[in-house]
Amino acid sequence: METFNHDGSDPQVSQLEDVQRVTVLGAGNMGHGIAEVAALAGYDVSLRDINDELVQEGYDQIEWSLGKLAEKDRIGDDEADAALDRVEAFVDLEAALDGADVVVEVVPEKMPIKKDVYDEVVEHAPEEAVFVTNTSSLSITELSEVTDRPERFCGIHFFNPPVRMDLVEVISGKHTSDETLDLIEGLAESMGKTPVRVRKDSPGFIVNRILVPLMNEAAWIVESGDADIETVDSTTKFDMGLPMGSFELADQVGIDVGYHVLEYMHEVLGDAYRPCPLLGEKVEAENLGKKTGKGFYDYEDGDGAQIPSDAIDADVRRRLLAVMANETAGLIGNDVADVDDIDEAVKLGAGFPDGPAKLADAEGLDSLVETLDTLAEETGEARYEATDYLREAAKSGGFRGGDASGADDAGDAEGGADYEVLNVEVDERVGHVEIDRPHRMNTISGEVLDELADAIDRLDADDDVRAILLSGAGDRAFSAGADVQSMAAGGADPIHAVELSRQGQQTFGKLEESDKPVVAAIDGYCLGGGMELATAADMRIASERSELGQPELDLGLLPGWGGTQRLARIVGEGRAKEIILTADRYDAETMADYDFVNEVVPDDELDDRARELAEQLAGGPPIAQKYTKRAIHAGRTDNEAGLEVESMGFGHVMNTDDLMEGVTAFMGDGEPEFEGK
Repeated sequence: METFNHDGSDPQVSQLEDVQRVTVLGAGNMGHGIAEVAALAGYDVSLRDINDELVQEGYDQIEWSLGKLAEKDRIGDDEADAALDRVEAFVDLEAALDGADVVVEVVPEKMPIKKDVYDEVVEHAPEEAVFVTNTSSLSITELSEVTDRPERFCGIHFFNPPVRMDLVEVISGKHTSDETLDLIEGLAESMGKTPVRVRKDSPGFIVNRILVPLMNEAAWIVESGDADIETVDSTTKFDMGLPMGSFELADQVGIDVGYHVLEYMHEVLGDAYRPCPLLGEKVEAENLGKKTGKGFYDYEDGDGAQIPSDAIDADVRRRLLAVMANETAGLIGNDVADVDDIDEAVKLGAGFPDGPAKLADAEGLDSLVETLDTLAEETGEARYEATDYLREAAKSGGFRGGDASGADDAGDAEGGADYEVLNVEVDERVGHVEIDRPHRMNTISGEVLDELADAIDRLDADDDVRAILLSGAGDRAFSAGADVQSMAAGGADPIHAVELSRQGQQTFGKLEESDKPVVAAIDGYCLGGGMELATAADMRIASERSELGQPELDLGLLPGWGGTQRLARIVGEGRAKEIILTADRYDAETMADYDFVNEVVPDDELDDRARELAEQLAGGPPIAQKYTKRAIHAGRTDNEAGLEVESMGFGHVMNTDDLMEGVTAFMGDGEPEFEGK
């Protein structure tokens, strides 16, 4: 759809490069967070609220947050100062809108309030400005129709806190042009966010459309007496692997917040979204969760959410997964979003270990449809009526046609294998393995271990690969350790724990035993199992902002993936005991002093330097490298054995083409081209 100004000319704000000033209306938690993100991205920002106190409080919060980011070395002091300088605070609406290219409205989540704001905004906003409403559930179309530019109006849903959360839902209204959606998605990307497009204006969009009915169903399970709160939360947290129990999450977010979204869904979508009375009782009693000191758990006089790890219930899991699968199917069937975007959004926005479609496929859609049909027959409740799309997906073998792995095309560059939680590619003789779970701080689950073992085997067997580079997706963590929730799902079963330890030891051992040089590029947190993974590499390069440590003893555990053995060989027994027994965190420079990190580089240089080192090693003589590593490893426990491997290796390389290539290049002052022959 083409869009034009009222005078018939092309709109000035149609490309991302047209955007210079962003006006944010509302200086509360979300408003000042969005303003900070925009300022950090280089935009001039007008922050407005209805009185001096509110807007000053928002400005002060931006200043505090920027200071904390600088303190933690996430940004430089100069960058923090420059971002703050780009923010201007206003109470006068007309002044705040002056020169605005994009207007982001972040006022309270009530339709009448938002409409009143737009009645004023259209009087003063520049004709070319694009309007964006930050909302978690309200109708984009209804809001756009009170403005003079519905085609240049869309929704954007930042997640709290905006500075930390990567996901942004970009929502189309009935009248929104594709050009507007492209512009706002580009704006979100320029702010370092991951935009997911919601193609149709539908209550709850993607993430809340999954989370809120899930919260409601958890409440119905308790209301009906089928399980208690502890069982439901134990199941969601330690069996399904969600970041929090359902009731724990409701308390964290605010029971009233989810309840009001549910009321809106009920009003628009019908009886399937009828709120559970248990939620209404909490709201009426003003026991709204952490913010009031009491909700489903007591945070004032009690111990808060103390969730047992061993109270999981298979029937509860199937019931919650069935409702979640039905909502997922409803979104796909109504063309609100496709399956990949739904899974991506829920992982990034809600911290799920896997997307709802993948979780449902793994359980089996046939089983979940049967669960819904049984519940519908027993209760007559509309929320258990399986959608047509869910039944079709069940017949075809799953949301992805029987591919329960949910793998896309994230395989290696040579087309060998597809991975769900790793990105693997081969380029310039370097096999790059990246843990791709930034929404979970790249924590290591059983699935990561399985895929990592397979990837290492494949790269080891590939003669075109001459070095291996390890990293973690995003800039927050190389790996923050083991996925403790997935580990806890085994309860206190010592056999399960022993097998988990052996799996990690064997997988990391593959890296250590690889004949190819292995480099770990450490950025951000490198803790626990993540540090044990880095320990299995031959060399480690870390960014200045990195934090490393083995915090297992703080949890009553000990390193179980080789950390008690490999670390001591690298830094010495005394340092290893210090690192493990104190469970302290160490900066990269300290770990370089301890000889664990080979090199520390500025944050923005890590990727290039790690790649440079990996390519340098990939250009070395493969046969000589192989025997060098074998000799060093053999000599760890037996000096004579190490010397014997060294002698055999020395003799073997004497009869290789690589030796002649190296000698010839040396004599001719050239660069050798080793081929491993």
